[in-house]
Amino acid sequence: MAEMLARGAVHDDALSAMAITIPEVRMSPDLRHATIFVMPLGGGNVAATLAALERNAKFIRRQLARTVNLKFAPEIRFAADTTFAAAEHVDRLLASEKVRRDLGS
Repeated sequence: MAEMLARGAVHDDALSAMAITIPEVRMSPDLRHATIFVMPLGGGNVAATLAALERNAKFIRRQLARTVNLKFAPEIRFAADTTFAAAEHVDRLLASEKVRRDLGS
């Protein structure tokens, strides 16, 4: 998926104008569904990125079916990756005065 986006195989002006990070893909146990977690580089305009990917989901699925050696091409869904936001939240908590005070005693 990342390679497809990097080489510009998805012909969509919105997608070609942005760099997209794909940190994780989760497959269902039967390999029939794939959730692709995406985040635009810099974290901006997530909704527009997801909308553009959803518009092109059928094309992306066909392209993935050609490259992935599975019996069935998985149905794909796109979701915003929240791991960076969660990590930032933990960093802020660890830097808070209450935590520093507890660690100092």
